[in-house]
Amino acid sequence: MASKTTFQVPPEQTPSPPPLRPRRSKREAKLKLSKALGDAAREARLKASLTQADVAERIGVATEVYGRLERGLLMPSVPTLRRICLALHLSADALLALSSPHPPIWEEPPPPSSEQEPPAMRRLLRNVRKLNSTQIRALSLMASTLRREGED
Repeated sequence: MASKTTFQVPPEQTPSPPPLRPRRSKREAKLKLSKALGDAAREARLKASLTQADVAERIGVATEVYGRLERGLLMPSVPTLRRICLALHLSADALLALSSPHPPIWEEPPPPSSEQEPPAMRRLLRNVRKLNSTQIRALSLMASTLRREGED
């Protein structure tokens, strides 16, 4: 029977890995999108002098549901989004804040150097982001060793 070898990294020898760029979670981006969509819908509704009940009736949802949508607590389905656009005479781009020259507040900007990095580096970084802190320390130690061996 073969014995299992485990790799233990002594704490005193582990260099601390460089901090990864903080990434906005998908949940946070979805919340910002919901809020932006609700704000745009409210603004268009008020501009059209409609009540929430008026818009809710036109799009076929309960007034309470439409109210949650305007408060940014609910994301509409694609068909409901389309009905909102028709009821408020608003383009989907405007409702999703895509019509301005600046990126919408909910959109996460891409990492600055991702286009210049080779595909292998991007794959490696995606995998590293999934590691826990112990695994990152072990990987960092291995990378330091490989780098030193390459310099000899």
